Amino acid sequence: MKKGIYFLCVFLAIISCKNEDELKALSNSRQVAKDTLAISKDKIAIKTNEFAIVIHGGAGTILRENMSAEDEAAYKLKLEEAIRVGYNILKNGGSSLDAVEKTINIMEDSPLFNAGKGAVFTNAGANELDASIMDGKTLNAGASAGTRTVKNPINLAKAVMDNSPHVMLSGKGAETFAKEQGLEIVDTSYFYTESRMKSLERVKNYEKKKKADAKTAFYDATIKNSKFGTVGCAALDKNGNLAAGTSTGGMTNKKWGRIGDAPIIGAGTYANNNTCAVSSTGWGEFFIRAMVAHDISALMDYKGLTLKEAAQEVIQKKVPELGGDGGIIAVDKNGNMVMEFNTSGMYRATMNDKGELYIGIYND
Repeated sequence: MKKGIYFLCVFLAIISCKNEDELKALSNSRQVAKDTLAISKDKIAIKTNEFAIVIHGGAGTILRENMSAEDEAAYKLKLEEAIRVGYNILKNGGSSLDAVEKTINIMEDSPLFNAGKGAVFTNAGANELDASIMDGKTLNAGASAGTRTVKNPINLAKAVMDNSPHVMLSGKGAETFAKEQGLEIVDTSYFYTESRMKSLERVKNYEKKKKADAKTAFYDATIKNSKFGTVGCAALDKNGNLAAGTSTGGMTNKKWGRIGDAPIIGAGTYANNNTCAVSSTGWGEFFIRAMVAHDISALMDYKGLTLKEAAQEVIQKKVPELGGDGGIIAVDKNGNMVMEFNTSGMYRATMNDKGELYIGIYND
């Protein structure tokens, strides 16, 4: 009997020690996890830039061998002009929304980019423009689609956001609203450029003979790029507010009032102060289906990915798996910037709070 009691006591002592060890181990692991989380939070909280701005002028088959020195210089000069406008607004304490709008205006007024003055032509030989803008602080947004007479569609998108109960207006109604808001209205001839008309003619000619010569699309950058082209901007201001905007002429030779991702909140544009601000440029149908801009924010919010990790996941994996291509520019709440694309080039530029300027065109 005594032996039985003795062995029972020994057994209970062993179990007790084992439980204590397990509890200690569990406590230690919890502490490690807690410390790791604290370190992660500390890392996330680090401000890379007090303010920052990043822009794009479209992605596509942009090859060094196809670009003349004059054209390359022209693109770089216009990208620098545009981003410096937004940078100066941010540097002087202005809002990210103003920086985005005014920066995009510069690109909309240039025939170099597929937005505003440089918008591509539809199948009917018209110009139908789309744009959107979003405020990361309030999640308010505005967009316009299919307008033909509004000089600066990004201004219309902002007016829709600020002065209407709606998010998106289209066509004639959007133009009527633009007039009521006192925005600049132009004759449709304002958007005519010889280079864009020639692009339309080339795409139409290709369609006629594509069965006989399937290689044409591979060698002709104009035809390859007929499906996309956009300008966009994302910015973080000194007050910690994010904003993003996108403007485009859409797809060359588009029909039936086609609308791409640029005016779609969550696809072409998204901004949220908790995560990031994103503007997309790519094959719109796929960017809509993948909800590219919002997906990047969601991966940061729900999975804890960095902006770079989230952008790579979406642009290098998700979009190509669907069959699309293109890119994004983005800035997160700490001033980290990314310019992610899966094409041979993307017109792009960044400026940080130190005034450091980067301009890129090719995938190198």
